[in-house]
Amino acid sequence: MPDATLSPRAARPRMTAIERRVTVDLAGIFGLRMLGMFIILPVFALYAETLPGGNDRFWVGVALGIYGLTQAALQIPFGWASDRYGRKRLIYIGLLIFSVGSFVAAWAPTLSWVVVGRTLQGAGAISGIVIALAADLTRSEVRSRTMAAIGITIGATFAFSVIAGPFLKNWIGVPGIFALTGVLALAALAVVCYRIPDPPKVSHERQVELRDFFKVLLDPHLLRLNFGILTLHAILMALFLQVPFDLREAGLAAESHWKVYLPVFIGSAALMMPALRRIDSPRHGHRLFSGAIAVLLLAQALLMFSHQSLVWLTVALLFFFTAFNLLEATLPTLVSWQAPPALKGTATGVYSSLQFFGTFAGAAAGGALAQRWGDMAVFAFCLGLSFLWLIASLTAPRGQGME
Repeated sequence: MPDATLSPRAARPRMTAIERRVTVDLAGIFGLRMLGMFIILPVFALYAETLPGGNDRFWVGVALGIYGLTQAALQIPFGWASDRYGRKRLIYIGLLIFSVGSFVAAWAPTLSWVVVGRTLQGAGAISGIVIALAADLTRSEVRSRTMAAIGITIGATFAFSVIAGPFLKNWIGVPGIFALTGVLALAALAVVCYRIPDPPKVSHERQVELRDFFKVLLDPHLLRLNFGILTLHAILMALFLQVPFDLREAGLAAESHWKVYLPVFIGSAALMMPALRRIDSPRHGHRLFSGAIAVLLLAQALLMFSHQSLVWLTVALLFFFTAFNLLEATLPTLVSWQAPPALKGTATGVYSSLQFFGTFAGAAAGGALAQRWGDMAVFAFCLGLSFLWLIASLTAPRGQGME
């Protein structure tokens, strides 16, 4: 009776060699795109103080988040075009635009020119296409593992960026960081060209139409997931306009911020992994997902009242990044499950567009609130967004991949 001894894990279908390669390479490319946004987060607000125009927190927020606005504006057109003209062709274009923007930001002598460079960086809006290409090149039986790998890569990229950012700033400066991301984008273009196979040909007898876009946009399950990713990244960007200053005020010099971020990310990974393994189970998935949002809310409340205590700042950041990494790793998988097969590019384009709109909205709103009312207003803004997302999650119908 050999079959009776097989565990559910052993019975799962194995990924082919091509699926494993595609998963690794596309996760790496996706991580690189997020690196362009993440790696300056822990250092940019303090660096902007040294630039002409950097004394206005609102414009610092715009410079940090404008990347997200052009991403938001172009994710849907890029995803739509990829459904019609091919994924790889659009990825080539996006990586080239991103690299040009990186080099402009590296050269920028003023905050205004940084805004120009960040705008161009964001115009290479390929994140949704990478998710769609991963879905094209993997079977449905193993696709959730590919999407989870992409989600985990985002979390790992974020962790690396926040820890490495202060080191790189001391070594090559923030302009050097921008230039490095431009070089890596060109390397990623070569990976797409030589290592990623062309996806299967899809019949285009039925072209993607405007009503298909609205079908994706207004789907109740996708709507909640899209609001979630918008909220998650709005909170992230708003926090990083304030947290570096709070760490400095708590007595930790900018070059030593890694001493908080490193243990926070090690601890958050250890706390997140057991939940990640169970979050797609029928019994526990929905509760774990909503619980992670509740932890996100708790973190905002702690940050509001701990900005002068290094210990409590560290605890609040540990809670925040545990929840952030779990939610970031889970949301792409849920979107891929819910998206209509013929509209994956459009659905992932909408998802990525709202993700990056949240990036811009959080940075701009956080900058404006900090400039006018101070850090408590920034944390109150994040607390309110977390509360709205928790209500949306608790009232969601079961059936988003987490019954």
